[in-house]
Amino acid sequence: MKKLILVSNDDGYMAKGVRELMAMLAPYGEVVAVCPDQGRSGQSMALTFDAPLRVKEEHSPVPGTKLFSCNGTPVDCVKISRYAVLGGRMPDLVVAGINHGSNASVNVLYSGTMGAVQESCSWGVPSVGFSLTTHDADADFSSVIPTVDALIPGILANGLPKGTFINVNAPAGFADAPAILCRESKAHWSEEYQEYHDPMGRAFFMLAGHLVNDEPESTDTDLYALDHGRTSVVLEALDRTASSSQVPVWLKSCLKN
Repeated sequence: MKKLILVSNDDGYMAKGVRELMAMLAPYGEVVAVCPDQGRSGQSMALTFDAPLRVKEEHSPVPGTKLFSCNGTPVDCVKISRYAVLGGRMPDLVVAGINHGSNASVNVLYSGTMGAVQESCSWGVPSVGFSLTTHDADADFSSVIPTVDALIPGILANGLPKGTFINVNAPAGFADAPAILCRESKAHWSEEYQEYHDPMGRAFFMLAGHLVNDEPESTDTDLYALDHGRTSVVLEALDRTASSSQVPVWLKSCLKN
């Protein structure tokens, strides 16, 4: 029996990235995509509690695959797929993307694409997200193909360690961007909001800013890899518990019985 591969994203079912990803994955199994009915970027692991969810089958541009839209978040799409689309079947693999824009470093926390990946990872299903570092709606995703072809057979054959998932980011504009295993860079967003004024003179703010690499000299990070024309592959973990060595002495002492 073919492996069941569930696909989702946060850019919506019409996005070029997810349609190209479906074509890349078709040789590896039965591909079913369930994606938001519109862009839902920055949704992280948000769930819909206050509105009914609706799922609609759409025309799939890839022969032999199925495509559905859902009026919820990326996590909603992944969760509802088991009940409304897959008939209770558990996918063998969940793949999200290809995201239009980087999800490297701290962006993994905000990304709806990576939120979908983390949801399925929590089920114990091997999960991976792919992103390209451009927001161009008509981006060239061909540089992602070698990494898909390198990773997908291995994940299907061997799985991933429990509680882990893979975050892949490819640099835009490179015909050949070799993939390397690296770690998540320490970074932060600077000047995040821009102030404007409406015709009445009232201030309002729009999200802006830029990502600042806090360790630009480190050569083993995802941001370094992307800056040097490499595709970053990071094995992430759901468990964000700090190591015992990071727990401050005062915290240990004030909680002793």
